[in-house]
Amino acid sequence: MKDPRYKTANREAMIGIGLAAFNFIWWFSFAYGLGGRPVREYKYIFGMPAWFFYSCIVGFFVVTGLLIFCVKLFFKDIPFDDQTDEGGGRR
Repeated sequence: MKDPRYKTANREAMIGIGLAAFNFIWWFSFAYGLGGRPVREYKYIFGMPAWFFYSCIVGFFVVTGLLIFCVKLFFKDIPFDDQTDEGGGRR
């Protein structure tokens, strides 16, 4: 009999991979989308180039918020101990 914790662990791993992919796409899009121009055309926010501000500063807060949201909504607390009863069988 297959342990049901594997299904939960696989689902949570896929969510983690999806969030990591989103983080990379966000960073790459802003860093190379806005940063692919000559330096003289850069716009600055708080003294930083806009591409850096959006890709690294704003991206950090967006991804952190998404992580908190996903952990609270989709992740479950599962026990790591062996799920056997006293008779040696699985529960």
